[in-house]
Parts: sequence; structure tokens; C-alpha cells
Amino acid sequence: MSTTTAPDSAAVEKTAPATPPRKARGRGERGLAASLASHGLLIAASVIALFPVAWLVFLSLGPDKDDYLHPGKIWGKMTLDNYSYVLQNTSFFDWLKSSLIVSLGTTVIGVLIAATTGYAVSRMRFPGYRKFMWVLLVTQMFPVAVLMVPMYQILSELQLIDSYLGLILIYCSTAVPYCAWLLKGYFDTIPFEIDEAGRVDGLNPFGTFLRLILPLARPGLAVAGFYSFITAFGEVAFATTFMLDDSKYTLAVGLQSFISEHDAQRNLMAATAVLIAIPVSAFFYLVQKNLVTGLTAGGTKG
Repeated sequence: MSTTTAPDSAAVEKTAPATPPRKARGRGERGLAASLASHGLLIAASVIALFPVAWLVFLSLGPDKDDYLHPGKIWGKMTLDNYSYVLQNTSFFDWLKSSLIVSLGTTVIGVLIAATTGYAVSRMRFPGYRKFMWVLLVTQMFPVAVLMVPMYQILSELQLIDSYLGLILIYCSTAVPYCAWLLKGYFDTIPFEIDEAGRVDGLNPFGTFLRLILPLARPGLAVAGFYSFITAFGEVAFATTFMLDDSKYTLAVGLQSFISEHDAQRNLMAATAVLIAIPVSAFFYLVQKNLVTGLTAGGTKG
């Protein structure tokens, strides 16, 4: 009589090949193929976005006005003479001064009006407050050609033709409606309890708005300020019509002086365009940290 014994379970476990458990993919983790595809798309988008800027800088280094027709020849004769000519032999600094006065004036006045308007509509329920916001939106529907004549007549009666203040008011009329809608959306996301806490502490509505709401709305104010600055800095049609003195031309209008009926100095235009981008880039650098921050970060912390 023979007997069989079952193999020891411990021995079976030792002889079985050890297979490490597969690591579970966490939420938000992507595979190698997905990661390579996303990085490839980002690189391609970056190249597409940066190529026009790099091409403009490249053309600005060509000494001849027709170098844009044969860009390959620029490599052997790159020079900074275009920048020297623009800075020394044109009214570039007068144009820059006018652009900064108009743009910063539009930013300060426009954001102030838009912030108070957006806060009033967000917090106060006065008769016709909804229709008021829609009226602001309707003003954005009219093209520049339609607004040019009545605005010119209004500025002429106010004796503001060929003045910085007149151009600032014109730009505010286009920037304030959009910025008011933008800031109203920001104010709507700020808890109303903050206003109540301000009133409990003895603040009036203006004090609550100034000391409590505005610090929380810095990202929205940064976006509105950036939009107002860019709109005024690069606008051409109104500045060409309402500014008659050459010394009061903005940069966008002064750039047109390089084009005449029979000639176009494109190399100088490219150099001037690069110089124009510097103040805009500096302004963006000052406000960019507030463009992506949380709106009410720290607003509800006790």
C-alpha cells in the first residue's frame, strides 16, 4: 500500500516565479505616449506663436528696405542700424510719450470706472440694473466707422480735439463696457459675507469696496488693466483722426509714417515694431502674476 503526500504549500510558493504587482495609475497620471503627444502639441503651438515675433526681429536686422523679399541674404549683413536710425532720426520718443500718457490714462480712468460700475451692479439692486449692463454690451456692437463722426463732433464741441484727454475719453468709452462686464463676474464670485462683515465693522459701502473687495479682485483688475492698456496702446483709427499734431502721434500712428504712396521702409517698420513691443512686454510682466492667481485666495480664511 503506497501513500502520497501533498506538496508543502511553502515550497510551492518558493518555486513559483515572483511577479511584481502592476502599479496602479493614479488620477491625472498619463502614459508615455500621451505625455509625448501633449508635449509635441505644446512645442508645435509654441513654435507657431513665436515664429512671427522671431521673423519680425530677423527682418529688423536687414539694412535694406527690400530685404524682406530675399530674407536669406540678411544672414551675411545683419546690423542694428535700423534701431539706431529709428531712435535718433525719428520722433520715436515723442510717440512713446504720447502712447504711454494715453494708455496709462485709459488704464487708470477706465479700470476705476469699470470697477465701481461692476461692483454696483453686482451688489446693488437698483431699478434697471440688468438693462444697464445690456446697454453697455450693445455699445460694443457699433463699428468704428459709425462712431467716428459723432465722436468727432462731441470732442469738437468740448474743444478736446488734438488733446490727450479727448483720446483717453474715447478709449475709455470702448474699454469700460467690456471691463465692467469682466469685473462684475469677478465681484459675483466674492462671498457677499465679506461685505456684511465690513458693515459690521463700521465700514460704509465705499470703504468696504476699497478696503475689502478690491484687494480680493486684484486678478480681475489686472486683466481689465491689461486689456485697457493694450487696446489704447495699439489703436490706430481714433488716434489718426483726433490727433493732428505730429508730436502727439502715438506709436501705432507714427509707425505709418514709414509708408508713403510710392515707398515703404519695411526694415524701419520692423525695427520700430520690435521697439513698440518692449513697453507692452514690460507691462505684461508687471501684471502677469495676478492673471492666474485665485480670485478669493485667502478671502475666507479666519
